[in-house]
Amino acid sequence: MTKNMDKIPFPKKIPKKLLMHGDLRIDNYYWLRDDNRKNKEILNYLNHENEFTKNWFKKNKVNSKRFFKYYKDSLPKLEESIKTKIDNYFYFSSASLSHDYRKYYRIYKKRKKLILDVNVLAKNKKFYDISSIYPSRNHRYIAYGEDTSGRREYSIVIKDLSKNKILEKNLCSSSGTIIWNEKSDGYFYLKKDPKTLINKALIFHKLGSNKEKTIYEEHDKQFNLSMSLSRTKKFIFLQSSKTESNEVWYLDLESKTNNLKCFLKRQNKHLYYVDDSHDAFFVLSNKNNNQNFALYKTNFAETNTANWRQIITHKKNELIEDFLCFKDFIILETRKNGLTQLLQFEKSTKKKTYLNFKDDTYSVHLANNNDFCARTFSYVYSSLKSPSSIYSQDLYTKKRKKIWSQKVLNHKENEYISKRVIILARDKTKIPISLIYKKGIDLKTAPLLLYGYGSYGLTIEPSFKLSFMPLVEEGFIFAVAHIRGGQDLGRSWYDSGRMMKKMNTFFDFIDCTKKLLAKGIGNKNNTFAMGGSAGGLLMGAIINLEPKLYKGIVSAVPFVDVLTTMSDETIPLTTFEYKEWGNPKIKKEYFYIKKYSPYDNIDFKPYPSVLVTSSLYDSQVQYFEPAKYVPKLREHTTSENPVLLKMNMIGGHAGKSGRLESLKETAEELEFLRVLSKKDL
Repeated sequence: MTKNMDKIPFPKKIPKKLLMHGDLRIDNYYWLRDDNRKNKEILNYLNHENEFTKNWFKKNKVNSKRFFKYYKDSLPKLEESIKTKIDNYFYFSSASLSHDYRKYYRIYKKRKKLILDVNVLAKNKKFYDISSIYPSRNHRYIAYGEDTSGRREYSIVIKDLSKNKILEKNLCSSSGTIIWNEKSDGYFYLKKDPKTLINKALIFHKLGSNKEKTIYEEHDKQFNLSMSLSRTKKFIFLQSSKTESNEVWYLDLESKTNNLKCFLKRQNKHLYYVDDSHDAFFVLSNKNNNQNFALYKTNFAETNTANWRQIITHKKNELIEDFLCFKDFIILETRKNGLTQLLQFEKSTKKKTYLNFKDDTYSVHLANNNDFCARTFSYVYSSLKSPSSIYSQDLYTKKRKKIWSQKVLNHKENEYISKRVIILARDKTKIPISLIYKKGIDLKTAPLLLYGYGSYGLTIEPSFKLSFMPLVEEGFIFAVAHIRGGQDLGRSWYDSGRMMKKMNTFFDFIDCTKKLLAKGIGNKNNTFAMGGSAGGLLMGAIINLEPKLYKGIVSAVPFVDVLTTMSDETIPLTTFEYKEWGNPKIKKEYFYIKKYSPYDNIDFKPYPSVLVTSSLYDSQVQYFEPAKYVPKLREHTTSENPVLLKMNMIGGHAGKSGRLESLKETAEELEFLRVLSKKDL
């Protein structure tokens, strides 16, 4: 147990009995949950933790100024996004070092106009975030979602650009996604359940009216709604989904009614995604147990699977992740051998052409491509050492050109080495790892920082990450472990890292660490790990399994109390995630979750130095999980290493709002690791 306990904040213990399937757990810190976030005793405790962390940072010279200066020196004074053409208008935004928030502009007939200054909107607000801006069809209005708490519950604001003033504010609890109707006199949005925060209903709102029409409501708590505008802007696609199945409805925006039609009723373990061209629907589907999906085409009036015609066949070693339809071509975003590919498919000849990229490990994805009839398409490319660039490629001649580049001052690509390493996990599975380090460093003595996530089928792309570059400059090796639970090597990669196979995620990360060190990549006495959200769960699991392997851990907004959270349907997003983690109501799933849940597996062990970050108003991982986790870990560690909690009292899942404030938080987390690397604590 850590010395000087009298100076360390410890909340009181109130034993809470949790009984399920004949298994009794005692949770001494269960009382720290307050859904209203107004309990003074809890708030005082969290403030005490913040003060303790602040003092520890000060004593050990952990100061965000060092790395924050690096960020500011790397960023241009003013940077503009690429201009997106919608009809005859161009929309773009700018970021400035003198302001925390973006400004949005529009160009029409060569005249540039400021349409939204988020800095003005955020003034005097402790937290402020907008979802995106959505121009109306007639370009008279813009809509945007507004979040002032961090809970990702967006009110919808309509601004009249012809009068340069706010027309109305809809104080709803929405997802922040907005789709305008054809006449630009109303819009569609998704309404959240106030308790679970799941998107549960599609609503149509008429401008100037308090009345709203519910178009569709989802009653199954395991399903969450999302929506998108079709490629031709003719349809709204409404998707109700859970991990293993979904159902798509569509609404014809050109019709006089707002009647939804079901594309195909939900079926167990069937996932499909729909878009349109001018003459047909295109469907990406895993039917017939085709895990990595195939692409189909069907007529507007014949959406049953019997009428689907296969366009792109399923491949066992290549996942189709996304597609875009053009007049004569289809561009597919696929994933093969852990790397994203872009495949150009010509409709008339069935000819397939893959785009080639220069780096050993890289990230590429489709950019905004609004014009169905366009001659070119654009994509975003980067690598661990190459900042993002957007390229335009001619669909017919295959010629490409760079049309936008991320500006990173004083960054020289040729000073770094970026590469891919393959290791064998304990079950002989090949795991890819992406690395970056500075030329000339001694790999055997260099500090190693391994980053991981491994959940929800999300891939941590080997793209340029300015946030980690200060550590690389300090001589660190930065590595991204492409572990199971993500979708790096196809759908099966995801399936083998969730539910009753979740332990693979943690073993993969540990094996990646050990195998890198065995290859002479990194110093075994100066090895660190970092992850956030579900990646924070990963951090909690690996230090329970291998507490001596890492010198320090940063666990951001960590999902660490898995069993208790998944047992409580009132906690946001719980029911939606049964097929990710398991449903504790089912006995075998309960005990499997208990096997790895970080909070439940804390024991008397020599834990490494740990920094846990969280936010009081986090909608994804409730603040009380890390608030409980830290004191329990602190009272069980047999080492002298610090266990610290930094709680944003205003903020959400991504921390504080504003670009610069966010960078300050990142700088502090990395400085914590740098300080640890320089000394023995």
